Amino acid sequence: MNNTKRIVRLLLAFALMVVLSAGYSVQPVKSADETGSPTVQADKKAILVVSFGTSYNDARVANIDSVENKIKANFKDYTVRRAFTSDIIIKKLAERDKLFIDTPEQALINLKQEGYTHVLVQPLHIITGAEYDDVVNIVNKYSGSFKQIAVGRSILYSLGGEYTDGREYPNSYVLAVEALKKQLPAMTADSAVVLMGHGTPHPSDASYACFQSVLNDHGLGNVLVGTVEGYPSLDDVKRKLKEKRIKKVTLMPLMLVAGDHANNDMAGDEEDSWKSQLTKEGYVVETYLHGLGENPAFQDMYVNNVRDVLAEMAAHPAP
Repeated sequence: MNNTKRIVRLLLAFALMVVLSAGYSVQPVKSADETGSPTVQADKKAILVVSFGTSYNDARVANIDSVENKIKANFKDYTVRRAFTSDIIIKKLAERDKLFIDTPEQALINLKQEGYTHVLVQPLHIITGAEYDDVVNIVNKYSGSFKQIAVGRSILYSLGGEYTDGREYPNSYVLAVEALKKQLPAMTADSAVVLMGHGTPHPSDASYACFQSVLNDHGLGNVLVGTVEGYPSLDDVKRKLKEKRIKKVTLMPLMLVAGDHANNDMAGDEEDSWKSQLTKEGYVVETYLHGLGENPAFQDMYVNNVRDVLAEMAAHPAP
């Protein structure tokens, strides 16, 4: 009998220990602020700078790095990341230099995984063309992945307008003319600057003709816009040079980077380059092998584009 009672007591003691152990097991506790409410994850903000890219290392440093660094200096509370849209350049840099650069989509995926909540994607494109549209489409695809995401303006974006909060954004064509003046050489009546733009079958190709009109309106009729793949073409430019009786031409890229087009199609020694064609026709030809990204005034345009869109985002915060 005594043995039976002893066994019962041991079983009861063991059961009590199990209950007590279960009752005081440690559970994960959510962090809380001083009011006792769960802590909300802090916002993380980033600016993703997107360009076509270049395989010319010196040009990348002089043009793309310089713009990115100026954005970093002006928006120190933001993480600044880079993406290139050219798969060919991304692959070439990875294989040749072991330099790994994200596509815009990869960059957004990474930002999401790292917990970023607010993202401004700032393209460094000159016109609002097909590549700009591609960036917008990617941003729209990932719009649900962030509290806020927006796209900045290109260089030749619009003739001005008004944000939804009543603030005005500037005439980017006029700003581009003023920025371009900083790098133009002294010109005489028989000299001209010929700008090489890329050109595109996209409707935004009209931006080049519009820019020519604004140049004319600002007394820069001897600065002529041509394109590699659009309108105006080099033949259109040649006709204007003859009409103006120009003798000396300075070729200058209307591009972010003085890369392959500038070094080969514009200033190369091949017989079909712009320099060779104009030289053959009797013009004295000089070349200016610097992209717009080297010009501090164009860098400031990108910075101001970022500033304007961030202000627009702040005026319409996520719910």
